[in-house]
Amino acid sequence: MVFTNDTEVALASAANLINTAPIDVSPAGSTSGTDALATVEELDAFVIQEQYTGSREHSASELEAVRAMRAELRAIWTAGEDEAVCRVNALLSGAGALPQLVRHDQWDWHLHATAPAAPLAQRMGVEAAMALVDVIRAKELGRLKVCAADDCRAVLIDLSKNRSRRYCDTGNCGNRAHVAAYRRRKSALEGTR
Repeated sequence: MVFTNDTEVALASAANLINTAPIDVSPAGSTSGTDALATVEELDAFVIQEQYTGSREHSASELEAVRAMRAELRAIWTAGEDEAVCRVNALLSGAGALPQLVRHDQWDWHLHATAPAAPLAQRMGVEAAMALVDVIRAKELGRLKVCAADDCRAVLIDLSKNRSRRYCDTGNCGNRAHVAAYRRRKSALEGTR
């Protein structure tokens, strides 16, 4: 384990939230795919999937706030150290974060830095920011990556021992890359005969 369990869970949830957005696939900013958080019902399903607790509004404004937080988390994910620190600090101070140990549901002691009644987007952002604090302090920002597939900009957290993970879990990016490499090798071998 690279980080504590609650940090790894929060990082995975942050990456999953970021990856609900349509993916920017070109330098000009064109997007591909659909927004997986287009409706309140899709947000409800995401909250259940990621096991977020606390109060909910189940409203369009809550959905928009979560989508805005998603964009902020992507900016942190792809930032350099100084910018990431500024953005994480802004997230924490904007929420009035006050870390405290809590235990609930199936989770043992872990940190929460917002009240259960805080807005969902704020709770999501602060939970991610607290995990990112661990990443930054451990000098492990290099573990926050963007998928190496040419047609994908999804994010991932590389928790492998040798920091070798290159492809996301949102599609078959790694499989497609490996098949394409195999076909190139096979074609090159056939061309030398």
